Amino acid sequence: MLKLSKTSKLDNIKSWSLQALTTCPGSIAKDGGLVDACKGCYATQGFYNFSQPKAVRADNKQDWQRDEWVTDMVAALKKESYFRWFDSGDMYSLSLARKMFEVMERTPNVQHWLPTRMGKFPKFGEILARMESLPNVKVRFSSDSVTGEYTPGVNGSTIVPTAEDAPAEAFVCRAYENDGKCNGCRACYSKDVPLIAYVAHGRKMGKVINIAKAA
Repeated sequence: MLKLSKTSKLDNIKSWSLQALTTCPGSIAKDGGLVDACKGCYATQGFYNFSQPKAVRADNKQDWQRDEWVTDMVAALKKESYFRWFDSGDMYSLSLARKMFEVMERTPNVQHWLPTRMGKFPKFGEILARMESLPNVKVRFSSDSVTGEYTPGVNGSTIVPTAEDAPAEAFVCRAYENDGKCNGCRACYSKDVPLIAYVAHGRKMGKVINIAKAA
């Protein structure tokens, strides 16, 4: 059964999500640990640890494999203007990616935002390029850094300790000034915004940043 979430930060825009980390191959660093950006992942804390959100994400991992999933997703998005993929989790399966592309292609009325780390894996290159080629889709490859580093032409987002630490060319997400809410901003969906800097928040991420700075 199809289960969509509503993200309050995004003015209740709908999202489809999976469990964090266990569906995030790109979160693993070369040393086998987590990349810095994932060490303080918000989707492993608070609300995300409750039984209901966990159950929804576990169900979604099975549900997308249904033959009817694409058709059901298209119907669910019929009246939507914006949609976010993965409030938590990532596009861990190539078969899932292909189905997501079909949903995107069949919902030209919807602006899709896909944050992902799957661009690290060559086998996902073709399908991600096809997604990005659609006029209604913005794929953002997340940087692994928590101090603002990113690869020009590759990463579409990075985490920064403060707004002042953001790269000069980056659009700084101002949600940190608005109680974590977007307040109508849709920069994440825009192809005209190549790089977004998200200001870190939370004690756990603060500790990660301090360690990264000291390294």
